[in-house]
Amino acid sequence: MDMPSGTQSLIRGIKLLRVLATRGELGWRLSDLAAACNLDKGTAHRMLSALVEERLVQQRTGDRRYLPGPLLYELGLSLPGQHDFQAAAEVHLAALARRMRGTTLLLMRSGNEYVCSVRAGPSRVPGLMVEKGTRRPLFTSVGGVAILQTLSADEAEDVLRNNVDQEVAKRGDARLAALEKMRKRSARHGFGINLGDIVGGLHAFAVPVHGPDGKGFSALCLVGTSEGFPEEQLAVIHEELENVARILEADAAHMLFTHQRGEA
Repeated sequence: MDMPSGTQSLIRGIKLLRVLATRGELGWRLSDLAAACNLDKGTAHRMLSALVEERLVQQRTGDRRYLPGPLLYELGLSLPGQHDFQAAAEVHLAALARRMRGTTLLLMRSGNEYVCSVRAGPSRVPGLMVEKGTRRPLFTSVGGVAILQTLSADEAEDVLRNNVDQEVAKRGDARLAALEKMRKRSARHGFGINLGDIVGGLHAFAVPVHGPDGKGFSALCLVGTSEGFPEEQLAVIHEELENVARILEADAAHMLFTHQRGEA
């Protein structure tokens, strides 16, 4: 059944915003953004002009690249409990980063992708390209892999199919074997583990933060060098991550999910 034209336009607009958010600072040229969204340039330009008018998108004066607009941030301020949870998570992740002497990340699931909502610890970590606001396919991160482990087989398969398509479209198939190695290693251990599988010398670990439905709505990650976090420390790292993840789950139950259930 064909969707009504209004619904199709809405879906196209949402896709534009999602793709736009993957380069929040760099921005997109019109031609590249249109190609990434499978739109012709004329259609993309008309849609972007409307979104700029509504301040959901902005266009940088210097190079005419398109960026996420301020209304996206302003709308996000109305989310009940989200800011309380974010503030609490920042405190917990900063404490974990100090205790473990590494970088901590909180990756929130966003459909088939993740968005980094918290980063704490050293400002520079060689090989780590995830900052607050980074959006990428779930299977490209140890945190996304930890979230995938909480999904049903069918749902995980659907996400992986989408993620592989995104990866191949953007980068080709060069990293697929490394990403598969990370998933298989993580499956053997029961939580997210990356021992230099994607970037040599960079180790990362992650556990899911579960929602009321048992699925991971986010993931807690610890990242550092292979020297700082050798494989021999897996048990200690896992325990530390699990302890903080349980605290985050309790905070989320109180701050996030009570509003979703309609509780006062």
